[in-house]
Amino acid sequence: MERGRAITPLCEISITPIAAESLGVRSMCTLVKTPDLSILLDAGVSLCPYRFGLPPHPVEFETIAELRRSMAEAADKAQVVTISHYHFDHHTPSFEDWLVNWTQANETARQIYQNKIVLLKHPREKINPSQRQRAWMFQKTGGKYAKKLTIADNKAFDFGNTRIRFSEPVAHGSEHSGLGWVIMAIVEYAEEKFMFAPDVQGPMSDYTSELIQAAQPTVIMLGGPPFYLEGTKVDVNQLDLGLKNLENIVKQVPVVILEHHALRDELWRNKTARVYEAAEKFGHSIMTAAEFRGNENRFLEYKRAKLFENFPTSLDFTQWTKTLNSQKVAKPPL
Repeated sequence: MERGRAITPLCEISITPIAAESLGVRSMCTLVKTPDLSILLDAGVSLCPYRFGLPPHPVEFETIAELRRSMAEAADKAQVVTISHYHFDHHTPSFEDWLVNWTQANETARQIYQNKIVLLKHPREKINPSQRQRAWMFQKTGGKYAKKLTIADNKAFDFGNTRIRFSEPVAHGSEHSGLGWVIMAIVEYAEEKFMFAPDVQGPMSDYTSELIQAAQPTVIMLGGPPFYLEGTKVDVNQLDLGLKNLENIVKQVPVVILEHHALRDELWRNKTARVYEAAEKFGHSIMTAAEFRGNENRFLEYKRAKLFENFPTSLDFTQWTKTLNSQKVAKPPL
């Protein structure tokens, strides 16, 4: 159900979330337009291959297929595409994969990167081994379609009166996380600033929080704490730090779009209650990407078990799930 688009203090910078957790998939892909150009931030989208011991439900596959089409349409409008880091929900790979990334070999990545200026995280510095390998592969495959590949870490790029600034690499979550580093982006036009802080997980780093607050954005889209990993991969103290830093950010930034890891937990809204209260006290807004677009939230991943319970799958789909351990998984029957 579509509602009115959120009112923001931005006039010259237009922000359109393309894919996100609140839209039903793992992603933070966003189209940003200024009077000078259009920028597609982190053009990747994924599904969790197993959650609650279940593969994605057909509704999730239908959603990722729809959002892949929307991403290709957004890429048609963009002159610049960014890659903050090399996880597949933040850039599009070139291999065929119908389970996680919904990609056709070569073609899906070509639609995104062909003839684009790609501003990307350094493929060899401040990067963990798995992402270094993915970065190398991207340069050999999807990146070959680009007009230009340019390392963006701690650099600024001017396009007319639009400036795109990138941070130094910051932690993907806590300071000593094994998940590597990401680069944050700020799109500036006149006195307006939109900041894009993917996968900072709160941030769960005081240093990252300081960088965000020093940037003084008008609007920020930010990845929140990964509550769904509490007690397994993330310590409760790290989550508390992420909430504390997020609370400080919402006090300063007029509009915060909260997304990504935080929204994979069914109780995310209760767990961020103090953040919402802080924003309200300062007259600021906090919302999901779906709410920013004027849509209802569509949390599919944490509702997966209920989807299978409430919407039984076809015999063909059930048979297809039995092939998931094979080396190559065919496109699911929907």
